[in-house]
Amino acid sequence: MKLPKQIKDYCKHCNKTTIHKVGAIKTGTKRGSLKKGSIQRAMRRGRGIGFGNKGRWGSKPTKPKRSGFNEGSKMATFRLSCSVCNKGKQLTLSRAKKVELK
Repeated sequence: MKLPKQIKDYCKHCNKTTIHKVGAIKTGTKRGSLKKGSIQRAMRRGRGIGFGNKGRWGSKPTKPKRSGFNEGSKMATFRLSCSVCNKGKQLTLSRAKKVELK
């Protein structure tokens, strides 16, 4: 999917339709604080050790194995910034294998 670098769109701050500049947003996931490695480091620090329910420091349920599943496409997210007031908003597109700004 090819997307232009500039789009005419409504700006709620200017209250009119203006030209918006399109830029890509990184949508990678951040490392969670309750991953297995983090929980094990916390146990070495003395958290979540002992008997009984360890609450959020306890073991997590396993993920079901999905055999033969490959999505092959991603949801593209872009930032639109107004050329007049420079305020921004987010634009999320439907699934596409490849998205580029032309």
